[in-house]
Amino acid sequence: MSRFAEFDALHVPGAPLVLVNVWDAGSARAVAAAGAKAIATGSASVAAASGFSDAESLPLDLAVANARRIVGAVDLPVSIDFEGGYAVAPDAVASNVALLAATGAIGCNFEDQVIGGSGMHAPEVQAARIAAIRAATGPDFFINARTDLFLQAAPETHDAAKVDAAIARAHAYAAAGASGFFVPGLADLDLLARVCRESPLPVNFMAFPGAPDAAAVAATGVARISHGPFPFRAAMRAVEEAAGAVLG
Repeated sequence: MSRFAEFDALHVPGAPLVLVNVWDAGSARAVAAAGAKAIATGSASVAAASGFSDAESLPLDLAVANARRIVGAVDLPVSIDFEGGYAVAPDAVASNVALLAATGAIGCNFEDQVIGGSGMHAPEVQAARIAAIRAATGPDFFINARTDLFLQAAPETHDAAKVDAAIARAHAYAAAGASGFFVPGLADLDLLARVCRESPLPVNFMAFPGAPDAAAVAATGVARISHGPFPFRAAMRAVEEAAGAVLG
């Protein structure tokens, strides 16, 4: 089985793939040693580990080089959080993701918010960008299409109308060639279950402190649970505490 097929097969609704997001080759090896079935990065963590902020402040060449080191460090499928693809135009996005795919990464997260601006790309615009990535990377590369509808709205405003909009995006992104659908920020289990029922793509949930537990999330039909920047933040707190104990 290819790495692509191996990764795709791990997305089982109700028995989700759990990803503890890493930021470099060392953290990837630590997570692999803990028993991970696959490796995924978090863009905020990767950027912060190199002294940059999120939102594509980390230069593209460093992002690609870091991906290559991670792929080379572990014997597992590796997915890279590639934010908005470091471009807006479909052909430029496709060219950048092709660079990423050449590292040996089996897939990427690709988000629909406007990086460095405000709001979100219209569904048809984002679908065109996804279609360009699919054409550039071939049929197997796992494009995890992220929607920022819920991250950009306060939790108390998450409702049926927002889910309607998300499901419409899921269908548009699937038709364009996406492989998965990522809904970070959505923690209402009833709304999440509806997304899982009506999305044509396997759904990715992002865990966070205070979120429903993994068993409750899995019961909604989610096929993937990732942990975003929180493992990095926990690791940095541990470093700070250890340093504080030494420096006294």
